[in-house]
Amino acid sequence: MKEFTIKPVRNSLDEVADAINSHQKLTLSADGVKRINDCRSYLDKKLAASNSPIYGVNTGFGALYKKKISKNNLKKLQENLVKSHACGMGAEVPTEIVRLMLLLKAKSLSYGNSAIQPETVERLIDFYNNGIFPVVYEQGSLGASGDLSPLAHLCLPLIGLGEVNLDGKKVAGSTALRKLKLKQVELASKEGLALLNGTQFMQAYGVWSVSHSEKLFRLANLVASVSLEAFDGRIEPFHPKIQEVRPHAGQIETARQMRENLAGSEIIFHPKQHVQDPYSFRCIPQVHGATYDTIQYVKSVFETEINSVTDNPTLFPDDDLLISAGNFHGQPLALGLDFLAIALSELGNISERRTYQLVSGLRGLPPFLVANPGLNSGFMIPQYTAAGIVSQNKQLSTPASVDSITSSAGQEDHVSMGANAATKCYRVVENIYSILAIELYTAAQALEFQRPKKSSPVVEKFITTYRKEVAFVKEDITMYNEMQKTVKFLKKMH
Repeated sequence: MKEFTIKPVRNSLDEVADAINSHQKLTLSADGVKRINDCRSYLDKKLAASNSPIYGVNTGFGALYKKKISKNNLKKLQENLVKSHACGMGAEVPTEIVRLMLLLKAKSLSYGNSAIQPETVERLIDFYNNGIFPVVYEQGSLGASGDLSPLAHLCLPLIGLGEVNLDGKKVAGSTALRKLKLKQVELASKEGLALLNGTQFMQAYGVWSVSHSEKLFRLANLVASVSLEAFDGRIEPFHPKIQEVRPHAGQIETARQMRENLAGSEIIFHPKQHVQDPYSFRCIPQVHGATYDTIQYVKSVFETEINSVTDNPTLFPDDDLLISAGNFHGQPLALGLDFLAIALSELGNISERRTYQLVSGLRGLPPFLVANPGLNSGFMIPQYTAAGIVSQNKQLSTPASVDSITSSAGQEDHVSMGANAATKCYRVVENIYSILAIELYTAAQALEFQRPKKSSPVVEKFITTYRKEVAFVKEDITMYNEMQKTVKFLKKMH
């Protein structure tokens, strides 16, 4: 089986997503082990040589930073930190996100700036490789001192506490350790802080959302190609010359994909009676393209973040530096996640408008795309559902990053709310699958009314594959089953 090596070098977001999707095993590189050991030794020597206060190592946390902790209580301090900060509420975080959190936490610690023990990082990797997925909750992080509460839940099972999902069952962390014969981690000084300070909750949601966003962009162009054919639309708005005189990268890429999707179509190139199409068709390059450009920007933010050290304090053994700073603050991620949610919402917004046009009895299509309208409601209500989801996305796109609530007695007086941005963005991504599924369900139905003319090889192959899952609707049926099948169909596509 292919392995993904956790090492202190730059990985692309695509490499991380591929490791998750292809279920690669994790290993820790020799260089990572050396860096981790060197940093741990540096801190141990520092503590042995001096009683000077080091935040979170021999002091309290947050507003309690002035409280000095005796040397014989340093390990207890770290254990107490993990226990006391596990204050999550709300829904459980999906397993696919928890897996990413484990990988990304180990990745950040491998740089050797956190004074972690190698065995602690190895235990995170053991959890990942053995399918031990800690129970983490969506609510609790302010996205400022890192994702404190979610990361506490992620790491509780390391010390035999909390719960995990293992083999489809929820069991105590201690039970999972015993079952797989893994030792409980004995936290050394600074380790609890290294585990809990960090942006891996936001990172995991961001990596997942960006990866799916790139797929959704391609799917949106393919589904829009079906809709354009079904609506008897025009090809001219996708001409390269139009894009050259307004050369946004996303606009150029969208038009290119649309031309590629429609190459060889009989429908698109037959003479048209209308001289132009509604904006939801004519402006596909401009709208989808703007979303593409946003995805690429947000991807660059997260590629930087997943290759970063985001706990505090940060140690630099080679320079004999130990610095308390703010790399755990999630503002870059919060802004990126909000931006991505807005951009994806527009991908859904314009998709629903195409669905609306297709069911409106225009361009020779029957009202609601069914025989005997009146007796049959046909595709009336799928458009309602799409409109409701689009409206929800607009609500979910209200930025979280503009909010801040002071915490820790004023010590943490500006927070990013990036965790809320992350969970909102996740829901928007899932909603876009549903909106595009409704458009495909509708467009595939409408395309049949263009027969016997043929679309392009790309579109015809796409629809032929789809029809193996979802049939043409001749008269009213229970539609939600077919809509949900369409969502699954799109999610299975590569």
